[in-house]
Amino acid sequence: MASSVDRSEIAFFDLETTIPTRPGEAHAILEFGSILVCPERLIELDSFDTLVRPHDRSLISDSFVRSNGITADAVFSAPSFSDIADRVYDILHGRVWAGHNILRFDCVRLREAYAQINRPPPEPKGTIDSLALLTQRFGRRAGDMKMDSLAAYFELGEQRHRSLADVRMNFEVVKCCATVLFLESINPREQIQFPVESDNAIPYNEVSMASITIVSVSPYFHRFHKIQIHHKDIPLQIRCDSMRIRFGLSTKYLDHAGRPRLSFVVDANSPNLCDLLDACDNITKRFIGFDCNSEWRPLVNRMFYDSPTIRLNLRTEHGDSRGWMTEIYQKESSSSSSSSLSIPQLVSNSSYDVAELDWLFCPGGFVDANLCLEPYNYPGNAGIRLVAKKLIVHY
Repeated sequence: MASSVDRSEIAFFDLETTIPTRPGEAHAILEFGSILVCPERLIELDSFDTLVRPHDRSLISDSFVRSNGITADAVFSAPSFSDIADRVYDILHGRVWAGHNILRFDCVRLREAYAQINRPPPEPKGTIDSLALLTQRFGRRAGDMKMDSLAAYFELGEQRHRSLADVRMNFEVVKCCATVLFLESINPREQIQFPVESDNAIPYNEVSMASITIVSVSPYFHRFHKIQIHHKDIPLQIRCDSMRIRFGLSTKYLDHAGRPRLSFVVDANSPNLCDLLDACDNITKRFIGFDCNSEWRPLVNRMFYDSPTIRLNLRTEHGDSRGWMTEIYQKESSSSSSSSLSIPQLVSNSSYDVAELDWLFCPGGFVDANLCLEPYNYPGNAGIRLVAKKLIVHY
């Protein structure tokens, strides 16, 4: 490994451990693997891996052997953790640590192992937990964001559940995600695939279901094609008036890059509207050949049987949560005139306070909406989002 004086490299590492079978039983480290990466050129500079002998042979279960091929005989001819503690310390101490789920698992197991031999553990000068980071920045387009799911998404092969191989796979996944996010930053997804059309929203009860079609647009980076829902050969936009707000503004849902989506819930106040949205769901599922093993998120939520609801999303500026593109207006309930909101439509690099919008979307209030229907298809989940192009809030 690199000299202990040079601490600029990023230390990617991974542990393979026993699986506790009894309450109070600790994890025992069975393998340690690491690579040192140049942060400027993103190349592997050095590597180290070793099996680790636990104190108790019975800790190695048959299921563990089946998952990665590490046998009891191989482990018990390996050095103990005490034997490799100095080497591991030299690799990790004072460097930035990186790994998948290391904050909740690997770092904890490492400190436990040093405590068991009465040695101070290495300390990082920073950590990069790719599970947390990629979930936030890349979003859940790779499903559960486990390493095997990410590897499958980028077609990097199967996860071996061996420390050094998993570390290298983790490094490749991070590079792939970083490349996609970079390309999106210079070629925004929404800007290409959801061009803003003229205001051609039609009342939902005037939509002819027989005229609804699905159109495939250009493929997006990897395996998935983006599709649009059309009505009479133009992208479908529907107008819904006087919808009652059930739940106010929420930021708990994330966009494709893991950033907060602003959304709120309204009552689906017409059986005809529900029928139209159900039809859009069904047509889209048939077109994409929806996998029944995945989760389809229907447009209409029937959790409240007598009062179905739908979620309306505010369009953000090219997927950036700092600004929105949805046109928002206010209208006095007793007047047909509307006035533009005092907060103007925001553009990229602008900022807003969600609290300034929160008071607009109060439960019990009413809103008119022009809505775009945007299908999405990620590993593990798919559906259609209702995205507001224009909102008129009654007061």
